[in-house]
Amino acid sequence: MPRVFWSGKLSLPMKLIVNTSNALAWIIGNTRDTLTMKKRIKLGYEGAISDHVTQYDKLGLKFQTMAAKALLEGSDLTGKICLDVGCGTGVLSLLALKQGAARVVCGDISEYMLSQARGKAAPQGYGTDRIDFRQLDAESLPFEDGSFEVVLSSMGFGLFPDQRKALAEMVRVLRPGGYLALGAHGPEHYWEAIDASFRAITKRYVLGYRLEFWPLGEEDIQQMLIQAGFMDVRSRRYTWRNDFETGGQAFDFFAAISASWGMTNFLPLNEQKNPRRPVITLRGKK
Repeated sequence: MPRVFWSGKLSLPMKLIVNTSNALAWIIGNTRDTLTMKKRIKLGYEGAISDHVTQYDKLGLKFQTMAAKALLEGSDLTGKICLDVGCGTGVLSLLALKQGAARVVCGDISEYMLSQARGKAAPQGYGTDRIDFRQLDAESLPFEDGSFEVVLSSMGFGLFPDQRKALAEMVRVLRPGGYLALGAHGPEHYWEAIDASFRAITKRYVLGYRLEFWPLGEEDIQQMLIQAGFMDVRSRRYTWRNDFETGGQAFDFFAAISASWGMTNFLPLNEQKNPRRPVITLRGKK
């Protein structure tokens, strides 16, 4: 299971609150309730909790594209059969095809995300002979052992409740000698937004609640890969800024790419489906 304690750059009081809440979540069993976590994540990306997810590409496509390009940098996918785990709207899958992959299985837990990916494939000239779409659970992949030469996963690892189990599944479906490219959120990712959120949220709503976002540092990821049996493990760190002129712009971005599933726990019932945008002004550059 993932670690209980947060190691990112939250302010000291917020880090204490988050770690106390996470410790309580472990004691009462919420951290081990991975089935409920997956249900919340799925509902979030289906748009069942917030309509913000419908702006996923409009607001987050640039970010997802940068992450996908960074993940595939230096990779040779020519003629390879690939699996994309947690494909979202298909950014990484389509990029893999452009870089020469013979065929890609584009998989996600959300049917809504898959529908967005399907809508992009045909206009770009990719039919069912090159790309397939499958609704799946990263922790229980519906494929036989050794089905793929390459397994890809971009920026979804922090949303898998049992990361070691998900990694074990990726290894299982990978052919001996195969290649895994895994992109993960670092501990510093979104830390300002997370810190601001925890300052604003009434703490009784999050006490004992295990957040469905679990970033890991480079050493943690490297160790997990080595323990999973990989022989040639390499990692790169990429850092860039997302600047916003107002708090409303920042809220819309984070709500769209995160699907705002936490809103059901943090807001009163009359604000859960379409929460109000904050009007706090932030300093930022274009």
